[in-house]
Amino acid sequence: MRHDGFMKIGILTSGGDCPGLNAVIRGIVLKGTQVYDKEFVGFRDGWRGVVEGDAMPLTRKDIQGISKQGGTILGTSRTNPFEGTDGADTVRENMERLGVDSLIAIGGEGTLAAAKRLTDAGIKIVGVPKTVDNDLSATDYTFGFDTATQIATDAMDRLRTTGDSHGRCMVAEVMGRHVGWIALHSGMAAGAHAILIPEQKTSMAQIVEWVTSARDRGRAPLVVVAEGFTLDTMDDAHSERGLDAFGRPRLGGIGDMLAPEIEALTGLETRSTTLGHIQRGGTPSAYDRVLATRYGLAAVDAVIHGRWGRMVSLQGTEITNVAFEDALGKLNTVPQSRYDEAAILFG
Repeated sequence: MRHDGFMKIGILTSGGDCPGLNAVIRGIVLKGTQVYDKEFVGFRDGWRGVVEGDAMPLTRKDIQGISKQGGTILGTSRTNPFEGTDGADTVRENMERLGVDSLIAIGGEGTLAAAKRLTDAGIKIVGVPKTVDNDLSATDYTFGFDTATQIATDAMDRLRTTGDSHGRCMVAEVMGRHVGWIALHSGMAAGAHAILIPEQKTSMAQIVEWVTSARDRGRAPLVVVAEGFTLDTMDDAHSERGLDAFGRPRLGGIGDMLAPEIEALTGLETRSTTLGHIQRGGTPSAYDRVLATRYGLAAVDAVIHGRWGRMVSLQGTEITNVAFEDALGKLNTVPQSRYDEAAILFG
């Protein structure tokens, strides 16, 4: 085997795509090649590429100008490396064959949980947090959240003008499986009359009260709902689309469920729009490009210093790093005080 100094570093992006992923890749490769004289390979489509040994070289030429592109040049998937393979053994064999000594895994909950299991099996991995929902607890913000919130806000601004013209109630469904950060921020920014999030079970009566109050003031009501929201009468979030590779329900459709109920109870014509994947697409905001780049630069430092089993993290305005288990312990949920503050604006 070659001398350790010549070993390559592997990069993968896994889970849902997210604006800013390319900026992370660029930050890693730029600093890694220019400062540390390292070589990089990118695994295609998340853990699938690692399990199948499907990789591409990543040189400075390959990352030129990519930080302003959305998506990920490596592709991504929700492949679980422990499903239908020998897991760590397969990964280890492929890494050795490709001359890859360590991995930088860019992903959310599912990705980092898999990374932790592989780290426990002796594979050298550093993590970069990626969740458009901003639901990882060990970091203040993740890249992609700012962009998704801006896209949602723009969409709601547009929904409000058409709602005003017709005197309709508009329901906008946004991303947020377990947490309501996107709904809270975009709803506050757009001046929503009700924001419904997973952390706050709400009754139909309360929703109707907010909608009616807005209508009575001559407004076209705007209701923002996160995909993971549940009414106080529901046990589970609304899902009609089966499970993903990590066994999690694929959510969506709560907006379409609420709209006819609101219309029936208020007599106000109600329309629902699900923003869906639009929130994840397009070019990242300036904030997200900068944050993602800083994460990439810090991830390379973590590899060089051998901080295996740790994830780079934003604490305040500084980038630090935390252990995988700290990142996976609990979700970054919307605190009651933040919801109460927004609720002053409802109705």
